[in-house]
Amino acid sequence: MTTSEAAPGLPLVPHWISGKAYGGSSGRVGEVYDPSTGKLTKHVAFASPLEVDQAVAAASDAFLTWRRSSLSQRSKLLFAFRQITSERVAELAEIVTSEHGKVLDDALGEVNRGLEVIEFACGIPQLLKGSYSENASTNVDVYSIRQPLGPVAIISPFNFPAMVPVWFFPIAIACGNTVVLKPSEKDPSAAIWWAERWAEAGLPPGVFNVVQGDKVAVDRLLEHPDISAVSFVGSTPIARYVYESSTRHAKRVQALGGAKNHMVVLPDADLDTAADAAVNAGFGSAGERCMAVSVLVAVEPIADALILKIRERMARVRVGDGRRGVDMGPLVTKRHLEKVASYLDTGVEEGAELVVDGRKIVPDGDPGGFWLGPSLFDKVTPDMSLYNHEIFGPVLSVVRVASYKAALGLINSNPYGNGTAIFTNDGGAARRFQNEVEVGMVGINVPIPVPVSYYSFGGWKGSLFGDSHAHGTEGVHFFTRGKVVTSRWLDPSHGGINLGFPQNT
Repeated sequence: MTTSEAAPGLPLVPHWISGKAYGGSSGRVGEVYDPSTGKLTKHVAFASPLEVDQAVAAASDAFLTWRRSSLSQRSKLLFAFRQITSERVAELAEIVTSEHGKVLDDALGEVNRGLEVIEFACGIPQLLKGSYSENASTNVDVYSIRQPLGPVAIISPFNFPAMVPVWFFPIAIACGNTVVLKPSEKDPSAAIWWAERWAEAGLPPGVFNVVQGDKVAVDRLLEHPDISAVSFVGSTPIARYVYESSTRHAKRVQALGGAKNHMVVLPDADLDTAADAAVNAGFGSAGERCMAVSVLVAVEPIADALILKIRERMARVRVGDGRRGVDMGPLVTKRHLEKVASYLDTGVEEGAELVVDGRKIVPDGDPGGFWLGPSLFDKVTPDMSLYNHEIFGPVLSVVRVASYKAALGLINSNPYGNGTAIFTNDGGAARRFQNEVEVGMVGINVPIPVPVSYYSFGGWKGSLFGDSHAHGTEGVHFFTRGKVVTSRWLDPSHGGINLGFPQNT
């Protein structure tokens, strides 16, 4: 929500440009709520196109020097950044919980998964090694190198305000680029926390910048002539928009979109393990995960028994303020709560069976919080809104099928291809599934198959626009350009005498 000016007495979340906080001059601000109380707690500055230009100019100026910094300098700074942040993970988790609503344990997990990408980026000297062929032709050597792109933009979503930006910016910076981050206006403070830690680690001003805001800031980043590449995570319609706008302005882009993740349970699976996984993956972070399981595909005859086990576990899920040791927190905003809750009525109207209604829970928290408990539907069919839409909330739909073949066909015909999982004790079935399913990330008895940092994250079909996935080696390649050099030197050179031990600087 946008207002014309900040209310007196509430803190303002600023931009971060050229190494310092900047309150902004546009006169536009957004509202930031505590989802567990429903109360307005902060305002966030909304950037004008001019302020976006200031951040990009700072990144452009810093790039001239940063790109020439040695790999040794960059890796030392990344190690320092990693050490500083790892000592304060609890602090960042509290910020995430206060603005997003997820429970503290979940927020800590998010921060720690982000730290894994920082650790991966610390190995940048190895990651940027090229290849060399001596005497490819007579006295001719050929070798490859990778070089940075320039200032890059990162546009991140509300559901992982600490982790998702870290999928991108440590690698971008390690590769010699500079960054302009546009976080979600719903939970913007984590981005400023990262900026402050970078400054504490000694990152030169302008290498990492933050512009807060809405579509005005996004559009300016997408069209800005000095932005070389764009990394985006969000819903599929917006990912498509970001991709099309960025490529129209001749930018490299990776736009990770939405999902409708299926979890297949075969008749031979351990149903207790599958029920645990369905509840954990369906309702963690109130279902506000792009890797959440939202469709459970039960291969008959196990649906009735599995649903009974899931209901038993759902009854034990404690919903409330994430700072009180509960299992699940609120949704991020009142508007999002209303949207997700509307699907419960729609599902019933379209003929699905509402087994558990999350609107009936009594939360352990302020009555004004944005509460919706775990909800379960049975007998969902592919023509229903419950199945066709990415609900992005704590709503789990059970689809009953007669065979493995029917389950596979259901997944492969879906327009999304982000994540999927299969639960089975049959190694042959699991191997067949991983080969045949048309999805980018696959779990075998693992419900949320988010890759570790040295592999790359990303889906297929409508879940990804662009060719590159996030982090891992694909992330390094996205933030660099390859160059091949063919070299011939006719005479040897003499560098003089220096008996000191050589050092990296």
